[in-house]
Amino acid sequence: MPGGGNRLALLAGAALMVAPAPALADTLKDALVSAYNTSPTLLSARANQRATDENVPINRASGLPSLSANGTYTEQLKDSVADLTDSTADRSIGATLSLSVPIYSGGSVRNSVKAAETRVGAGQADLRGTESSVFSNVVAAYMDVILNESLVSLATNNVHVLDVNLQSTSDQFQIGNLTRTDVAQSESRLAVAQSDLRTAQANLASARERYIQQVGKAPTDLQAPPPLPGLPKSPEDAVSTALDDNPDLLAARERSKAADYDIDVAGAGRLPTIELFSNGNYNNSLGSTTPGPLTLPNSYSSATAGVRATIPLFQGGRPAAQERQAQARSAAALEDEIGTERSVIAQVRSAWSSLEAANSVIESSQKAVSATELSLEGTRAENTVGNRTILDILNAQQELLNAQVQLVTARRNAYVAGFTLLAAMGHAEARDLGLGDETLLYDPDVNYKRVRGKIWDWASDPDPVAQSTRTVDTPTQGSEIPRQ
Repeated sequence: MPGGGNRLALLAGAALMVAPAPALADTLKDALVSAYNTSPTLLSARANQRATDENVPINRASGLPSLSANGTYTEQLKDSVADLTDSTADRSIGATLSLSVPIYSGGSVRNSVKAAETRVGAGQADLRGTESSVFSNVVAAYMDVILNESLVSLATNNVHVLDVNLQSTSDQFQIGNLTRTDVAQSESRLAVAQSDLRTAQANLASARERYIQQVGKAPTDLQAPPPLPGLPKSPEDAVSTALDDNPDLLAARERSKAADYDIDVAGAGRLPTIELFSNGNYNNSLGSTTPGPLTLPNSYSSATAGVRATIPLFQGGRPAAQERQAQARSAAALEDEIGTERSVIAQVRSAWSSLEAANSVIESSQKAVSATELSLEGTRAENTVGNRTILDILNAQQELLNAQVQLVTARRNAYVAGFTLLAAMGHAEARDLGLGDETLLYDPDVNYKRVRGKIWDWASDPDPVAQSTRTVDTPTQGSEIPRQ
């Protein structure tokens, strides 16, 4: 099997699929950058991650002081049993200011904050996975356009060759050198080739539409992709790297840790809570006090402070049920982690196998193309001296076309499999692919650091607007091949 260096050479051979494109052509990097900046899938994932970030200040708020105030206005409408020994007020206003400072909550706040912070890490890993998935789709769409353009070119050339062959066969038939059967065979092959061309053109239009869906704009004379960086030397190396860097696996591990904290949060429901409290009251009768034997002042105020301890004695089994529930979810998270690990290992090995198979097909197809070209040339020469029939020429032409199609398809498959392998290893993100300066790339930790310590109730962000690119105005794609 070919080694790592040979694989890079074979993947670089994908450049042979099309001729060098014009200066205004799109590159794979252009497509990836466009998707990175405008993909609705990726932008949605980033927004969801920002929402996950907010769980940290939300849970931390339960352990911070709370201050509230309320005011009342009271109007005495009727009092048929007024106590005539005291003064009464027809109307009054009152205000209360309450301060509560949690001192001990059984560890529920501390552990809920730890769980939220851990899930932020899991979400950031998920965001990496989404980025890799989007890039994998872009690469596949990019290579599908290049492949289908090559297939249309091959099919178009095949139709031209068979059309010339039919004209030559018809001319030979007119002078009696060939039979009607030879003409019919040429007509049949041409008709099939024309049908194959229509199919290839339809597939190209579909590939271009999928490209627009993934990239956000129409493809323009796509250039051959560059060699893939950092391919492993063996499947064992690939698996080892994936176990350390695969974002889906890292996210599963973080969720498993967060589920452990959830158990402690649930168990805290059985423990006492302690808080400091203080209340201030103010009341004013607005000068409406009716004199009596004991006249109250027009206004008065009071203040209290203390410590409140709450000791749960019986809650109907709720805390135990919540803890058992958290334990069951923790068990599920542990199993999910192993399931994700299995999936990652299978993805890596499968991608490696596909890459090796595609590279082998490339090697054999290159030999087949060279051999069938010689075969076709020899068959045509032998036909001129009567040793070969028209059917032999048609078969040789078809064999050459089949080998060429197999070659360009294998090159596409090798590149996509190589990128899929990098994605499964956790090395197919913007930083790995050199899509831009580190300072220009999206860093989810920036938002997390921005919001995690916010305690002001009015520190909201502006209302959002859509950032992704719409494709409603993109023209319907056709099957024209750009001129080289």
